Amino acid sequence: MRKTLITTAVSAALMLSACSEESADTSMASKTTAEASTTMTKTPAAGNVLLATSPLQYMTPQFDKLNASDYLPAFEQGMQEHKAEIATITNNSETATFENTIVALEKTGAILDRTQRAFFTLSGLISDDNFISVEEQIVPKLTAHQDNIYLDEKLFARIQAIYKNKSTLAGEDLRLVEVYYDRFVRSGAELSDTDKTQMRQLNGELAKFETSFSQNVLKSFTDDVILVEDKAQLDGLSDNDIASLASSAKKAGKTGYMITLVSTTTQPLLSSLKNRDLRKKLWETSAYRAMETNAPLNIKIAQLRAQKAQLLGYPTWAAYSLGDQMAKNPEAVYGILDDLAPKALVKAKIEAADIQAEIVKDGKDFTLEPWDWAYYAEKVRTTKYDLDDSQVKPYFEMNTVLNDGLFFAMNKLYGITVKPRTDLPVWHKDVTAYEIFNQDGSAIGLFYLDPYARQGKRGGAWMDELVSQSFLKNTKPVVYNVLNIPKPAEGQPTLMSFDEVRTMFHEFGHAIHGLYSQVKYPSLAGTLTASDFVEFPSQANEDWSIESQVLANYAKHYQTGKPIPVELLAKVLKSHTFNQGFGTVEYLAAALLDMEWHSIAAGTEIADVAAFEKQALAKHGLDYTPVAPRYKTTYFSHSFGGGYSAGYYAYLWTEVFAVDAFSHMMSNGGLTLENGQKYRDTVLSKGNSQDLMQSYIDFAGKKPSTDALLKRRGLVD
Repeated sequence: MRKTLITTAVSAALMLSACSEESADTSMASKTTAEASTTMTKTPAAGNVLLATSPLQYMTPQFDKLNASDYLPAFEQGMQEHKAEIATITNNSETATFENTIVALEKTGAILDRTQRAFFTLSGLISDDNFISVEEQIVPKLTAHQDNIYLDEKLFARIQAIYKNKSTLAGEDLRLVEVYYDRFVRSGAELSDTDKTQMRQLNGELAKFETSFSQNVLKSFTDDVILVEDKAQLDGLSDNDIASLASSAKKAGKTGYMITLVSTTTQPLLSSLKNRDLRKKLWETSAYRAMETNAPLNIKIAQLRAQKAQLLGYPTWAAYSLGDQMAKNPEAVYGILDDLAPKALVKAKIEAADIQAEIVKDGKDFTLEPWDWAYYAEKVRTTKYDLDDSQVKPYFEMNTVLNDGLFFAMNKLYGITVKPRTDLPVWHKDVTAYEIFNQDGSAIGLFYLDPYARQGKRGGAWMDELVSQSFLKNTKPVVYNVLNIPKPAEGQPTLMSFDEVRTMFHEFGHAIHGLYSQVKYPSLAGTLTASDFVEFPSQANEDWSIESQVLANYAKHYQTGKPIPVELLAKVLKSHTFNQGFGTVEYLAAALLDMEWHSIAAGTEIADVAAFEKQALAKHGLDYTPVAPRYKTTYFSHSFGGGYSAGYYAYLWTEVFAVDAFSHMMSNGGLTLENGQKYRDTVLSKGNSQDLMQSYIDFAGKKPSTDALLKRRGLVD
């Protein structure tokens, strides 16, 4: 996913301070964990590196000189500076023009922007009590700072005057004016003074509750762990998996074997654990995490968002949220989700029947439950495709996948080369920095990879930008990818599942979207597009992981170097649509939950989160016990932590674009520089500088079709 750097209530402020650096439990400052690198060293307050542009190449942050005590002073000074810059624009006695208002706004807020990027990046990667404390103090202030800008009558009057005369503008200048005007209106610039006061109150409450929600989710990765004392209970796991669990326990100061959660409801180990009681315990720990702390927050956030939407003239938050997206309205989203739901459910029930038969074949007499699905589905896959995941993993060693797979494919498609930069500071010893070059040797920017799961790092995988590309400021992009691959025991190779391989390709699709940006204004650069477009480049990049030339280059045994046997590879590719009924249902269930939470009207009373979930799923025919939503409400960070509220549907929406685009490339030569350059020129380089559908049409010559998607998911023959 493309991470939203901070809470919804505050995120727009970042856009206004996007001049030089753009924008998704162990503190390096306190060094409470041995794994933390020498990053946040003690720096005198006068030497606060956030207060000046980084002297490092591409203005990448000085991670080795950041100190926890730097953040609050930098935030305070950054807001003061930004306020003064905004006042200069607002109080300008000259007639408002594009240059003295819109372009001037693009140049404001350097310190605030730099500080937000550093802080909200690291708070999701190495969080501890220091970060939590700063976040609790600063988010309300940032929210108020944002409101002071967007609800400023004089500033909006200048923007409105330019918007009314926009016929004199063209291209990126016109797009920027339209984006600014829409952003101010959607933030409440046209409200009465009384309503503006209420808007400030709602934003303040939302910022507080969304921050608490996200902190509770992050805390759950530390608190909601399962400690296994008897190794026999881990029967079914590989020696590497068991060693990794033992290592995790040791690092946490515990004895035995520690299982930590990933962000989704279904946990990876469920496919291997033979012990049904442990499977049930693991699934329930995952499915009911943060229930006590976050359930009341879920209800409050949904109600407050509904009130805010009503204040802005929308019937629901979903209607408001979708107003500036490609989907435009909730009806379009429900249409595509409800159209696919029955097809997916039929497929899932067929899969369930096969799994129930496997349970009987295993000599058991219980009925399929959610914690049984992954384990017995793996048995079905082994039987149906003669394929065992333990046979496959040795051919997907992480460094080989990265260098001979991902970077190889990107070289073939775009001509880029990648050079490790061990001279640059990083935020953790497991992070690697790379410099990216064009085919002609010219520099593109920097890329950081943080691959392993650890305490203090939130779950999932995401991309974001530490510095955004901008011709206005003459800046090159600095981006990063985050994965959460379990770290093996010391000295052991990192063997990836095929899902993890695809995730690595996916997140780099976001990375190149930021890296290849060729836009003048930072507010339109890179991945700052509608959320139901931004997942398109990432999903499109996934399919290069299974392109024959790419697979042949990286799918090699980590010990012998021999390529994956043709027969085994054929089984992997043939099983590509296996379990897609389950995968599609669990995704649709989460997407519909997200929509239903944000389709409530202001004043709606909700007493119980679990009851709301059950009713919402039943409404759409997805109350199917064996398959739970990919994310349940209390840990649904996409929806309640900010960024993707009423927007989780975007992964399906953009998959239509992604599959259609890949099909188009394969029909026109496949993995070629010509295809890559056209895609880069028409889509990846454009950011949000033009109509997004037009970008796709410029690439493919037509709007996308759903035909390839249905075939890809195995829902039609």
